[in-house]
Amino acid sequence: MTDLQKRSLLKLAALSAVVATALAGCGKKEVPAPAPAPAPTAAAPVKPEPLKIAFAYVGPVGDGGWTYAHDNARKAVEKEFGDKVVTSFVEKVPESADAERVIRDMAAQGNKLIFGTTFGYMEPMLKVATDLKDVKFEHATGYKTAENLRTYDSRTYEGAYMAGVVAGKMSKSGTLGVVGSVPIPEVVRNINSFTLGAQSVNPKIKTKVVWVNEWFNPPKETEAATALINGGADVLFQNTDSSAVLQTAEKMGKRAFGWDSDMTAYGPKAHLASAVINWGPYYVKSVGEALNGSWKGGTSAWWGVKEGAIDLVSLAADVPDETKKRIEEVKAGLKDGSFAIWKGPIMDNNGKELVAKDIVADDKFLGGLKSYVKGVEGKVPGN
Repeated sequence: MTDLQKRSLLKLAALSAVVATALAGCGKKEVPAPAPAPAPTAAAPVKPEPLKIAFAYVGPVGDGGWTYAHDNARKAVEKEFGDKVVTSFVEKVPESADAERVIRDMAAQGNKLIFGTTFGYMEPMLKVATDLKDVKFEHATGYKTAENLRTYDSRTYEGAYMAGVVAGKMSKSGTLGVVGSVPIPEVVRNINSFTLGAQSVNPKIKTKVVWVNEWFNPPKETEAATALINGGADVLFQNTDSSAVLQTAEKMGKRAFGWDSDMTAYGPKAHLASAVINWGPYYVKSVGEALNGSWKGGTSAWWGVKEGAIDLVSLAADVPDETKKRIEEVKAGLKDGSFAIWKGPIMDNNGKELVAKDIVADDKFLGGLKSYVKGVEGKVPGN
């Protein structure tokens, strides 16, 4: 065999070995495992849109009284709920058809909870609530409700009574003066309660009333206060929203009270005390319910000293200690229910029995008062 033939046989054998090895490994070749799929990324939680809340004010936020107190409560809501809410307000909204326009515009801007802060907004709010079922409405001091409209109020007559206790002790002339705003039961109730408080320490007290027929009108309030002082009143009370009554008393050397908020700074020499309203607790409760889904329409709330909504604060240094003690006793009694302001016998100023002896007037009675108690001079306009 030649060398050429030997080399050919060796190449053939080597090739055969390669083929055999390849055939032997068929079906046994390891296939790499697929790469693991990436874990799904958790979607970031969607932050809920803040609840938009609007407030309609009858006066300017700087009135120092009623609207100022409501706006302080609005700020308390912002502090409590932070970025969960967005609040806004419109001030000096007339108690007229214009109120309906403003309230509708608030809803159109996406506000889902709307507060109307005066009695005269009742009918406009009821009308808008009937049309806009997806919006929640709250009306202050009214009595009409709907499935998406409820009412809230504060027992301002409790503060008026306590102010009366102070007035009855501090008056030297025995004549008190009240600047009345609008002759509705709420205001009549406050005038009467103020007088009852004064008579609890001085049964001979008389009360004169001058009506201005507006909630906020400083010039008219000043004129009314001046007329009362000229008529013999040496201690003034008010159910109007500005500080004009207190300031007038300061200028004329008489005494007076702050109303709705602490007005000490407006007339420090005249100031006897301030009957204040704290709307904050109610507003925080209401907004909390709107946020957690428990808000319900068709209801009414009436909060007072018991709920922390009413107080008499900043009593003057010259108010006697026994009078201050009596105020604390009244507060304690109102809180625990052991004291009732409207407990008979109570007579009107024509000698007719309003509340029989030992009977405590209910809220229905208090909500419909249209006459003065004994000791208040004159007649309620329109009655």
